[in-house]
Amino acid sequence: MNRVLWAIAAVGVFILIAIQFSFFTVSQTDMALITSFGDPQRVILEPGLHAKLPLVQTAIFFDRRLLDYESPPEEVILGDQRRLIVDSFTRYRITDPLRYYQAVGPTEEGIRARLNSVVTSSLRRVLGSETLLDVLSAQRERIMAEIRKQVNGEMSGFGVTVVDVRIRRADLPEENTEAILQRMQAERSRVARQARAEGAEASAKIKADADRQRTVILADAHAGAERLRGEGEAQAIAIYANAFQRDPQFFATWRTLQAYKEAFSNNRSKLVLSPDNDFLRLMQGTAPPGK
Repeated sequence: MNRVLWAIAAVGVFILIAIQFSFFTVSQTDMALITSFGDPQRVILEPGLHAKLPLVQTAIFFDRRLLDYESPPEEVILGDQRRLIVDSFTRYRITDPLRYYQAVGPTEEGIRARLNSVVTSSLRRVLGSETLLDVLSAQRERIMAEIRKQVNGEMSGFGVTVVDVRIRRADLPEENTEAILQRMQAERSRVARQARAEGAEASAKIKADADRQRTVILADAHAGAERLRGEGEAQAIAIYANAFQRDPQFFATWRTLQAYKEAFSNNRSKLVLSPDNDFLRLMQGTAPPGK
């Protein structure tokens, strides 16, 4: 009786194990490949519950989502013999699990090694015919499209579709960077010297123009002053003449007094004159000439 119970229990356990290993679930983000002792049998693309032979068949799952791979930095020689350190990344998707399994196996490490080799080769081929200016300009989109086309063509045999290949960073080698920085510094120094020379030339022109304008203004002012002085002297002479004509005796007396004032304003002034000199007539009570 005990043997029968044990046999029934063993059969039940075996059935449970068989059931457990006979069914599996494929999620919406995965695909499955059924193998029998390593030999591919069928591909399951639809999500849901699926069955397989227990202990005989194995379900290998592959991610159907977009996957990323970052290539290590590589030194590339451009078409103009410039050197660049290129750091790129690739985005790909597994589209054929059977071909993928047959080409690189069930893990991602195999495809990453192939991707690195293919991407590096394509970068060297395409960039080898381009200039540094093209890589750093709007032509970069065209260059990356050509690289993506080549990589996708070579990787299609591995059950993989390459969606995008991008250069994340492109740097010059350190020795080239130093040389370019020195050239840039020399160019900036040349531009600065030219700007200073142009500034000095403009300053000299402005100063020369200011000096010329100053000379012209002073000359015009001097000419105007001389003209006004001449007009004033002419008016003064006319006034004196008019006054003399109106009262010659008064004018002669006033002129004599003005002469006395100028002659005797300094106490040390000395005059040696004869008594009958006309200059002393007013002091002697003699009428001045013109009476």
